[in-house]
Amino acid sequence: MIVGSGVTIEIGGRTLLRDASFVIGAGETVGLVGRNGAGKSTFLSVLLGEAGPGVRTSGNTRIRGTFGHLPQAPEPRGLGLEPIGFSHVLSGRGLDVLDDALDKARIQMAKDPSEENITLFADLEEQYRENGGYEAESVMARLADGLGLRQELLMEDLDGLSGGQRRRVDLMRILFQGPDTMILDEPTNHLDRPAKAWLMDELERFPGAILVVSHDLRLLDRSVTKVLHLADEGLHEFKGTYSSYLVQLEADLSRRERAAELEGREIDRLSRLADSMRGSTNRRARVARTLDKRVERLESSRTEVRRRERAGTLTLPTPPRSGEVPLRVEGLSVRYEGTTVLRGVTFHCRRGDRVLVVGRNGAGKSSLLRCLAGVQEPTGGTVALGPNVSLGYFAQEHEQIDPSRTALDNVDDTALVTETERRSLLGSFGLSGDAAHQLPGTLSGGERAKLGLAMVAAGRSNVLVLDEPTNNLDPASIAAVGTMLSTWPGTIVVVSHDRSFVEALAPTHALALPEERFDHWRDEDLEQVEAR
Repeated sequence: MIVGSGVTIEIGGRTLLRDASFVIGAGETVGLVGRNGAGKSTFLSVLLGEAGPGVRTSGNTRIRGTFGHLPQAPEPRGLGLEPIGFSHVLSGRGLDVLDDALDKARIQMAKDPSEENITLFADLEEQYRENGGYEAESVMARLADGLGLRQELLMEDLDGLSGGQRRRVDLMRILFQGPDTMILDEPTNHLDRPAKAWLMDELERFPGAILVVSHDLRLLDRSVTKVLHLADEGLHEFKGTYSSYLVQLEADLSRRERAAELEGREIDRLSRLADSMRGSTNRRARVARTLDKRVERLESSRTEVRRRERAGTLTLPTPPRSGEVPLRVEGLSVRYEGTTVLRGVTFHCRRGDRVLVVGRNGAGKSSLLRCLAGVQEPTGGTVALGPNVSLGYFAQEHEQIDPSRTALDNVDDTALVTETERRSLLGSFGLSGDAAHQLPGTLSGGERAKLGLAMVAAGRSNVLVLDEPTNNLDPASIAAVGTMLSTWPGTIVVVSHDRSFVEALAPTHALALPEERFDHWRDEDLEQVEAR
């Protein structure tokens, strides 16, 4: 259970939440929604007691019982004693530490079978048994199979896994932990359709409380029983599914707008009437003062009109014209410690092509894009850029962003010389005001994605290599990014698992991995976007 009372959250001089109270009870699955930058990630950090130094809070929050947290960004080396998936998952129940202590106690008991050493071993063995240590491997096998993760990958170094594989390991850990409360931040990022369906079934069977932040509308619509909408310094509660919330929200917004309009008309009418009576007889002057008081009462209790969240229009600058064939790939292959992920990939792009790379997790999509961007050397083959090509790269985990520099300082000043130009660009991607001077670590996941896109835009590139550019974006922003790219005259190679983005993008070609099929886009290719 999660309980909050009188919660106020401020960051950078801006109030995100004011005097909010809420309860998330056992058996409830609650969706936390709001536009990018509304403060969802900050709200979660306050609940978890991990708010940064720039965040000021008041009021009380409490998580009763045990809880598990699925963060938006993974811990680089995991939370286990060893930096492998198996140890990371075991740590959900503390079994990694217990297993290590049990091994040491076993060795010590063999050397010296004293009563003290035997008792220590027996106590540790009992803890290990009670925490499910002897069933751990079978439970992990079920979770891995459900999420579509090959079990042998649990013994691999976490840093060597793809984004989708690592997401599955993190989900395995929190499901294996089995806490009283789960706090999930974008749980379906990188998941294919079967894994999403399996996860939804698991969440529906979970008996505890769940608080989930997700831009996956199907997850929210199927799983949630209540929505908390973070907007206008308030936390507004709506009972029911996400679809029900949208209907209720629209009705509430319309009712407030109509009420405020009628109140405004009445205030104007009374004010004009009072003004017409001033400076006349004493009696009419008294009536005017009475009307003034009625106006004051109406204004003090006037209906609050909440802002409608509208999608902004994003734009990329018109790029310089490249050669007819801006990108050519011949026989590209990539191997990692004896494992081949790409074998002889060959394709070429013509100016204006929009190529979508599709394939299952671990098929080498991110490796391919890193090779195209020149940040990774292929094992074999070549990547050749055509004449007059300037290439921009958007990395899946935002590696291109310098965490020690502000959002404004991360924007290249080669083409945008003045601060005004750079601030204007950031503003066009929804990063206006104080957000320009924040460090990337204080931005939400969606805001960091927008910063990455703004950095690409500042480079005046005519070839874009984009790895999951819409992860963590709200639905309106996802559609806006897709529309922006669909009308941009440059060349694009992109990896995405988001169907709505791909539909807005309208790809011209598909590169399917590991089949290494490159062809014109076909309607059936859309099915591979989620079923990878």
